[in-house]
Amino acid sequence: MKDKFNPESLKSLVADFKDFPQPGVIFRDISPLLANPAAFTAATQAMASNFQESSITRVAGIESRGFLFGPAVASILGVGFSPIRKAGKLPGDTMAESYGLEYGRDTLEIQANAITTKDRVLLADDVLATGGTLAAAARLVTSTGAVVAGATVLIELDFLNGREQLGALDVAAVVHY
Repeated sequence: MKDKFNPESLKSLVADFKDFPQPGVIFRDISPLLANPAAFTAATQAMASNFQESSITRVAGIESRGFLFGPAVASILGVGFSPIRKAGKLPGDTMAESYGLEYGRDTLEIQANAITTKDRVLLADDVLATGGTLAAAARLVTSTGAVVAGATVLIELDFLNGREQLGALDVAAVVHY
């Protein structure tokens, strides 16, 4: 499967929708890639590949599409998975991190016992755009006492310079726009 798919062939399975959700935006739809089992496997293997020697102990996926890729990446790395959700979606004690959006604020939460101070966590999501959500997730994981060892995404929108918000965090992206 690895030989059949490379970043360009995976990119060809991402559909573009112009002016969605608003004029001037090109929405990168990963549905065609998700519909192709071999492509999905190749994508998750590529997302995990940069971190196989990083002593990762946990993958944390960011709601909602990080839930699609995170468990598969965790399985490849042989580690557990923890969801990072929007506020009010998790039972029990949670920890929260609020962050700014273009029009307002949002909050991410993780269950208080989902990650320990001994964990080295890899963040997983579908897209790195402006970096705000990944930066908030990194702060949230750090607030648990765990180490954020890196972040992996399927797509990076390079022109939005999202890496600038992530400082020295090791970020890997499979497909670039």
